[in-house]
Amino acid sequence: MRSEFNEQLGRLHLELIEMGSLCEEAIAITIHDLLNHNAGGFSPGNNVVLNVIRDEKAFLDKVDAIEREINQKERDIESVCMKMLLRQQPVAKDLRMISSALKMITDMERIGDQAVDIAEITKFVGKGAIDRVPIKDMAAAAIKMVTNSVDSFVKSDLKLAREVIMQDDIVDGFFDRVKRDLIAIIRDDASNGEQTMDLLMIAKYLERIGDHAVNISETVIYSITGKYHKFAID
Repeated sequence: MRSEFNEQLGRLHLELIEMGSLCEEAIAITIHDLLNHNAGGFSPGNNVVLNVIRDEKAFLDKVDAIEREINQKERDIESVCMKMLLRQQPVAKDLRMISSALKMITDMERIGDQAVDIAEITKFVGKGAIDRVPIKDMAAAAIKMVTNSVDSFVKSDLKLAREVIMQDDIVDGFFDRVKRDLIAIIRDDASNGEQTMDLLMIAKYLERIGDHAVNISETVIYSITGKYHKFAID
C-alpha cells in the first residue's frame, strides 16, 4: 500500500511541476508579446522556452490553449488527490500534503487566468511608455516566485518557501516603481493616459501573480510544519 502511495505521490509531484511550468510559460509569452518590439526583448529564465508568435490572433490562441491546459492539469491533480485520499488511508502528514496540493492548484489556476488577462491587454499598449517602466524585470521576478513556490512543495523545502514569501517585497517594489513612473508619464503628456492605465493593469496582474505564489508557499509551510505562516492572500 505504501509503495502504491509513493508512486501516486511521484505522479502528483510531476503533475504539479508541469502545471507550474505552464503557468510560467503563459506569463512569459504574454510579456514577450508586450516587449517583442524592444531591442532587449524578454528572457524569462527558469528554462522557459519561448516560441516567438508574430500574429496577434495566433498569440491569443496560444495563450488560451495554455490556459486550457492549466485547467486540465487542475482537474487531473484533483483526480490524483482524491484517489490518494480514498484508496491509501493517508496518515496526518500525508493528509496535509494532499490537502495542500488541492489548495495550491487553485492559486495556480488563477495565475493562468491572470496571464490571459495580461494577454488581452497587450494589443492596446504601444512602445513609448513600456520603455519607461520596469515591467520586464517585474515579470521575471513574478515568474521566479511561481517556479520556486512549486519547487518548494515538490522538494519539501521550507527554506525556499520562506524565500518566496520574502521575494514578494521585490515584486511589490516593482509595482510601486511602475505606478510612480506612469504618473510621471501622464504628467509629461496627458494623451498617454489610456496606455498608462493599460500598463498599470498589467503591473497589477503581475503583482497578484506574486501574491498567489506567496499563497502557494504559505501552503507549503503548512504541509511541512502543520502551522500556517500567516493568513493566505485571497
